[in-house]
Amino acid sequence: MKGAKGKRAAKRDTKDALKPVDDRKVGKRKAAVKADSKSKAKKGKAAKDPNKPKRPPSAFFVFLEEFRKTFKKDNPTVKAVSAVGKAGGERWKSMTAAEKAPYEAKAAKRKTEYQKVMSAYEKKQESVADDGDEESDRSKSEVDEESGQESEEEEDDDDE
Repeated sequence: MKGAKGKRAAKRDTKDALKPVDDRKVGKRKAAVKADSKSKAKKGKAAKDPNKPKRPPSAFFVFLEEFRKTFKKDNPTVKAVSAVGKAGGERWKSMTAAEKAPYEAKAAKRKTEYQKVMSAYEKKQESVADDGDEESDRSKSEVDEESGQESEEEEDDDDE
């Protein structure tokens, strides 16, 4: 009888192999896997440090800071941010390299300042991390000492 069950199972396997694959089912399975991987990616994302310095603006954004002021004076009725951005982009493209030079210089100056602040921030982060490691080492040694004392006391109780 064992042989009969094996033959039936073999027949089912061959029938299943001959059936066309249902693409909709495969698609659903793939979609479910993708959803799981997205949720894992969100959970694994590191929290942003609020004390980290902001990156400096590029030359274009330095230009836009000034351009917004003049654009709003010239066009007080325009409230859309996109309109200001489009007009600024068109103006930036039409500028020559000589006209862009002062903005690029300001951006370079801000970048050097950012690099100084960022190096100080990184040193501070390293020192905080080092302090955390030392504390954890201390707590481990204290725990080892305490557990060693407790085991000696337990041995003393057993001798009595």
